[in-house]
Amino acid sequence: GTLQGFDQATNLILDQSHERVYSTKQGVAQLVLGVSIIRGDNIAVVGELDQELDSNLDLNALRAAPLKPVTH
Repeated sequence: GTLQGFDQATNLILDQSHERVYSTKQGVAQLVLGVSIIRGDNIAVVGELDQELDSNLDLNALRAAPLKPVTH
């Protein structure tokens, strides 16, 4: 998504956000999320996306194992 704002606790407001769901059997599914508010204590990494590189990816050809659920 596009970073719209943040605060001293690293809470983020993202607009035009989406989630990519990976599979070992089929291409990547993109789920549109729209506006998202993410608590700062749930953020591990923030980075800038290379728009040109991302637009050249063939998401239908990508295969990857989904992330495992977090366990405490």
